[in-house]
Amino acid sequence: MENINYEKEQNIRMEQSESTRLRFWTRDSFVILGGFFLVIILVVYFWWPLAAAVIRGIDWDGQWWVKIDWLLIGIFAFTSVTIIARANLKTDALIIFVGLCGGLVIEAWGTQTNLWTYYTAERPPLWIIPAWPIANLAIDRITRMLNLFIKKITKARKEKDFFKALYWIVFVSFMILMVVFVAPTFNKSFTILSLLICTIIILTPTNYRLATLIFIAGAGLGYFLELWGTTHHCWTYYTHEIPPLFAVLAHGMASVAFWRAGLVLKMIGKKLLVVI
Repeated sequence: MENINYEKEQNIRMEQSESTRLRFWTRDSFVILGGFFLVIILVVYFWWPLAAAVIRGIDWDGQWWVKIDWLLIGIFAFTSVTIIARANLKTDALIIFVGLCGGLVIEAWGTQTNLWTYYTAERPPLWIIPAWPIANLAIDRITRMLNLFIKKITKARKEKDFFKALYWIVFVSFMILMVVFVAPTFNKSFTILSLLICTIIILTPTNYRLATLIFIAGAGLGYFLELWGTTHHCWTYYTHEIPPLFAVLAHGMASVAFWRAGLVLKMIGKKLLVVI
């Protein structure tokens, strides 16, 4: 049922994309971009010491361009462009909500079990939570582009078989990696619950192609986020890797979990509307 509903939604989106093929900016793009900048302003205002530390690290009297955090600027610029692409608040609101709630749960799990720690020693720090829904929006856009590209270059039958095989290779490999990485925290109920959720999601695929593409998009963006965070010692994993492979791929798994959670919420919402 989830698969059918998502396919219908994707078909509607593709039809809209064809009718507005070259339209990058929508009316909702103003709201999304405005909200993005508002979040940044609020984070800077309420956690000014964090922003001040970054500014102090730049030698404005010398070769300041050497000290500029170009990776952060690149991430910021890429995210700004992707989240406003064909924005639609009717669907984006759910993506933001799921990302916000899911990000809070993930950060609570990781910091409470000491799989990773932040330099502020907060468990978890509230200033990092808004990054999750923003990243979730960007991953949605990346996935849609990947999905359209794949559909243009492959044949339906071959594509289905390819992604079914790739799905199991990718997700089973991730699960093995996850078990090894979180092994030191097997005595934590939070970790056991996380493993169960990931197992259930993996064993109940609704769409092999989309799940795999979402994983790839999430891991791709996650690599640059983790590279920035670990090299700047904003957060540190217990393995002290910069960054650990698991952390990068975990962004892909989290993205898939957010997508599946969104499908469930949509299904529940439709049933409630029928009852009412």
